[in-house]
Amino acid sequence: MSSTNDIRVITAIDFGTTYSGFACAHKNSPEDIYVQDFEGSLKTPTVLKYDKNFNVLSWGIPALADRTIRKIKNIDDINEMKPVERFKLHLGNIEEKPYLPEGLNYKKAITDYLCEIGKMMKTYVKDKYKFLDFFDQVIIILTVPAEFDNNAISIMRECAFNAGLTDSRSSRNLKFTTEPEAAAIHCMNFLSGNEIKSGDSFMIVDCGGGTVDLTTRQLLVGNTLGEITERTGDYCGSSYVDMEFIKFLERKVGKSTIEILKKNHYRQLQYLIQEFCKRIKLPFTGDDLQISEIDLEELCPVLKQYCKGNALEEMEELEWIIDLSFEDVKVMFDPIVAKIIQLIRNQLNSNNKCSAIILVGGFSESKYLQRRIRQEFEHQLKNISVPVYPMVAVVKGAIQFGIKEHVITSRILKWTYGTDIVRAWEPEDPSSKKLPNGMVKAFHKLAERGAQLTSRDTITTTFKPYSLFQRKVSFNVYVTSESDAKYCDDDDVRLLNRWEIDIPILDDFDDQTILFTLNFSTIEILAIAENQKTGDKYQVKFNYD
Repeated sequence: MSSTNDIRVITAIDFGTTYSGFACAHKNSPEDIYVQDFEGSLKTPTVLKYDKNFNVLSWGIPALADRTIRKIKNIDDINEMKPVERFKLHLGNIEEKPYLPEGLNYKKAITDYLCEIGKMMKTYVKDKYKFLDFFDQVIIILTVPAEFDNNAISIMRECAFNAGLTDSRSSRNLKFTTEPEAAAIHCMNFLSGNEIKSGDSFMIVDCGGGTVDLTTRQLLVGNTLGEITERTGDYCGSSYVDMEFIKFLERKVGKSTIEILKKNHYRQLQYLIQEFCKRIKLPFTGDDLQISEIDLEELCPVLKQYCKGNALEEMEELEWIIDLSFEDVKVMFDPIVAKIIQLIRNQLNSNNKCSAIILVGGFSESKYLQRRIRQEFEHQLKNISVPVYPMVAVVKGAIQFGIKEHVITSRILKWTYGTDIVRAWEPEDPSSKKLPNGMVKAFHKLAERGAQLTSRDTITTTFKPYSLFQRKVSFNVYVTSESDAKYCDDDDVRLLNRWEIDIPILDDFDDQTILFTLNFSTIEILAIAENQKTGDKYQVKFNYD
């Protein structure tokens, strides 16, 4: 395992819902950040194309459906090609998971994509920096949405290992930062131009393809950042506008028709969505516009054979050309934009001294989204801006985080943390909680949601064994979104990490005092348990974001 002094190169992967990219920099010239160019674009689609056995045929731009599919006459050949996208959202806490072909696990898709982009990144880095030992001399910063929980981050770490990005599951050379945090670090370079000075606060709104993540930071002395409100986010990125377009199609040709396309001809449906994005979604500004046309026979010819009943009669009468009016398109945007506006409003309500809003991410380039946000909030603050190349703000900020992690001086806890303790059963405790020995297992709060902790802060408490014959002490860590909990099996309480240490046999039971410490200096918590009598020390790391 490498030490900090061995590190020569910092890399970052912005693994997005719809688009991904990577960048790198040498620690001796941190201002020179190189972002990979994908055929003229700074990101490539988060798309995989498989054969019928789920072997990767292509990824990124080459995996996108194109018009050559119309030349494929063998339906079985079409069915063998299984492009998948938006699989990252399977890590999120959402009810309706994105479509995946039957037999494909989302963890395999994530691993396969990280493997492919990782192979390109390794080649890129080794070509640029000679005589480099990737596993010992390169740090990888992987960005995650603000809404990802511990389980999602743990899965990402596991997938990164299986993809060959690290040589061990617990590698210290793989680190995480949230997407809005990385964007905030990058945007520090533009704050002076936006009249933001030390002591002022600003909001980052990272508008991606799947999620929109927000954080409000305060610029501190020495170009460091402190988090002053709890970061928030929701699943309302640009791909949800695409989903509204799919609903529009369902009303035109029938829901069953679209379901068959998803199952048997996903490439043609995907191509149709891409054409909608290129011709209608991206140019949409909110100005009244002429009616746009989509020729379904041209863009998705196989659709005709599945359309039935009244929908078939209507489409034949229209010659398979559907019109999209200004209101049709606006209705696709508005539910998504409304969620983003509410997220911003909630952040402003938590910090009424915010000096600026900075929009980043691919969706932030939408002129309609920019217009709606300015209309809603320009009476509160005039400084609402979009930096040059907002799509790479996250990946560049992740590099800057890897170079200088101490740029983040404080974070706001999104969860309340606690452990389980055994205490005497009391009359107000439910009888069902009573253990055979007359005790009860209860939730003991360690740190409360909303607390601002600096990189130097630690949470410390002491514990004693409840029995002279106890030979192990468990330090199971639980989280809840509430400010506190009574029992560890309450509805909103989840087990975050299971951990136990051995207790030596001592003559004096009173000497068995364990000092338990949590350190929140990074996204990964460092937990330390120290026997005050023997000096034995144990530690473990786990994610908390």
